[in-house]
Amino acid sequence: MKLTFLGTGTSCGVPTIGCQCYTCTSTDPHDKRLRCSALIETAQTRLLIDCGPDFRQQIMPQPFRKIDGILITHAHYDHMGGMDDIRPYCQFGEINVYADPIARQNMLEMLPYCFAENRYPGVPAIQLHEIHKHEPFRIGDLDIMPLEVMHHDLPILGYRITQLDAQLSPLASLVYITDMKTIAEEEVAYVENCDTLIVNALRQQPHHSHQTLDEAVLFAQRINARQTWLIHSSHHIGRHAEVNASLPEDIQMAYDGQVITI
Repeated sequence: MKLTFLGTGTSCGVPTIGCQCYTCTSTDPHDKRLRCSALIETAQTRLLIDCGPDFRQQIMPQPFRKIDGILITHAHYDHMGGMDDIRPYCQFGEINVYADPIARQNMLEMLPYCFAENRYPGVPAIQLHEIHKHEPFRIGDLDIMPLEVMHHDLPILGYRITQLDAQLSPLASLVYITDMKTIAEEEVAYVENCDTLIVNALRQQPHHSHQTLDEAVLFAQRINARQTWLIHSSHHIGRHAEVNASLPEDIQMAYDGQVITI
């Protein structure tokens, strides 16, 4: 199972418009962060996690192949604002999009022309599936377990994704969580002992709806993740190389375009 970080930044991206801070003026390409999204691929299956407003830019360098499903974490624009740009992939058939009830309703309101009875020719062909925490489903050779975390007082979805072999035995697992501030104790069992954890770390200072860097590190250690990659980071977190130098080797900031194997 391969994962490509299409974007690792927060809602404003990095550099932030009009900002001349230490991070935003960095010339290191690792400090250029588009809005959060990831592409997960096996020999059989290709999934996109979130489809934000930078999707077109993010997907252009990738091979043009069918996307088997899009997993939506929540209904904020930086995670759903690029849905109209999936239309080229509809030549492979309808795009299956999976979202919780809040995100599903938001998508119906954001893209009403995609769900009209008489659709305008050329609009994205979306098959919208409502999903719920703790109700697993399968796409190709990937088992997907939605779990719930809290984005301040908004419940949103994280995902535990497990690749299966021909006998449906697990080969590898990853957990993808973004925009989390807290997680209920009952959810912890769904994320423990994963091969790879991908989780948000917004900045050093406290924030009402996102984990800090220290909170993300403590969470990764608590669930015993073998390797952790930090995403959804703002310019306030600092420069990539300097932050990573301060972290344990098994917990590192990801960067746009990075490819990892689980």
